[in-house]
Amino acid sequence: MPYSAHILDDALGAVGNTALIRLDRIAKQEGIECNLLGKLEYTSVGGSVKDRIAKRMVEAAEKEGKLIPGYSVVIEPTSGNTGIGLALACAVKGYSVIITMPNKMSLEKEAALRALGAEVVRTPTEAAWDAPESHIGVARRLQREIPGGIILDQYANPNNPLAHELTTGPEIIEAVVSTPGTAEHPSSGKVDALIAGAGTGGTITGLSRAIKKVHNKSCIIVGVDPRGSILALPETLNTSDAGAAYVVEGIGYDFVPDVLARGEVDAWLKTSDEEAFAAVRKLMRSEGLLVGGSSGSSLGGALRWLKEDPEGRRIARTRGANVVVLLPDGIRNYMSKPWFLKMALEAEPTPLAETIANILKPGQPDGGADVQIASVNGIANGIERMQVEVPDRPNAKDEKRK
Repeated sequence: MPYSAHILDDALGAVGNTALIRLDRIAKQEGIECNLLGKLEYTSVGGSVKDRIAKRMVEAAEKEGKLIPGYSVVIEPTSGNTGIGLALACAVKGYSVIITMPNKMSLEKEAALRALGAEVVRTPTEAAWDAPESHIGVARRLQREIPGGIILDQYANPNNPLAHELTTGPEIIEAVVSTPGTAEHPSSGKVDALIAGAGTGGTITGLSRAIKKVHNKSCIIVGVDPRGSILALPETLNTSDAGAAYVVEGIGYDFVPDVLARGEVDAWLKTSDEEAFAAVRKLMRSEGLLVGGSSGSSLGGALRWLKEDPEGRRIARTRGANVVVLLPDGIRNYMSKPWFLKMALEAEPTPLAETIANILKPGQPDGGADVQIASVNGIANGIERMQVEVPDRPNAKDEKRK
């Protein structure tokens, strides 16, 4: 039963149960004949797909006696969304939370975490995952030194992929199976392909297992990995850009997490920041979906696979085939990022904008419309300077001094 159909006991009851939405306008623009579907995870209560694993990891740790009310302190290294999910769950359940997070991650994520009562420790973005100063290394140090400290460890915790095998995957399957085909939207009655980004890899691993084990063993699972990350297979896909910096948050790593079963992904694609942000714009302007950058990576990879891969082209030409794209989070956490401000505030003026400017220009000092446009550019440039010039957020040493 959808959670909106009855009164919930607490916020954790509003985790998951997200919509599967037709992306018909984008499909038409791209000449794609199959059903292009987006699994919209930002409608989960904490705003992302990571709410699911946070809830499951906390509840499993409680059942196993690893979390002790009034004593345990949950510590987690994260790019932000898992931290928000954990902070939300721990606010409901009464546990203290410390989140370690690279400086690259958005200020909005830190603000959301602190609003939920978490302590946040920023770490150098350039630090290798196994370096003492990395978000993982700092979390491990804090765990050793803080009484009751426990790392639930999304990178190795089996409840990460299991959350998606038991919730996200079945939701997708149920939506596809229970929606009958029509003349306008014929349907194969099954999930024929699924495209998702990989960070810890728990999402794509769990989805692959859910779909292939009990629904359609022939479903093609496509993994999306940003250039600069090393998660894709074969390894040669990673070599040319290994270690390169990328702006998109929440996907990609410089190590392969234990929960990522790379062999259970049928094909891998590498995507660029530019491709991701162009796809974000498509989702916003064509479908009205306020998604984040990693959702753009997923869609950008999906469109390229459907156009360039032989199997992808076959599916793209098949009316009734169902292709699902996992859209992990929304724009809430990225609204001060230069890439978004540039896209939203510095776009080329539309004919309608020129019409408005011409109407309002008489009587406006110095050409009012032009002054307004200049101030918008100043906002974007000012925030970009602020993000470059402001010193790093507090590190572990600073936090301990407080």
